[in-house]
Amino acid sequence: MRTKIFLIQSEGLGRGDEQLGSILMINFLQFLGESQDKPGSMIFWNAGVRLLCPGSKVLELLKRLEKQGVELLACTTCLEYFELTDSLAVGKPTTMVKTIQAMLADEVVSL
Repeated sequence: MRTKIFLIQSEGLGRGDEQLGSILMINFLQFLGESQDKPGSMIFWNAGVRLLCPGSKVLELLKRLEKQGVELLACTTCLEYFELTDSLAVGKPTTMVKTIQAMLADEVVSL
């Protein structure tokens, strides 16, 4: 059975109201941390990489997921673009090649 990869593309969930999207992301990560089933990894790209850096409202929730065995991967190009290369508080950087390989090997759920 293929594992799941959650693809996090922004700081919030859904489109529309940013404040609501932020609340939804907090709720999602909190309940994911409480769930028995978890993805094998979460890939963060575009503005989603900000969630892995100091000041993120979900940083402690992500640290908890990492401790529970979820691999947290941040797009290196995105980190460079937002000048966050040295700011990761959780997770590790990854390349686009490794991202593609992971996405081809597992089931991707885009959030």
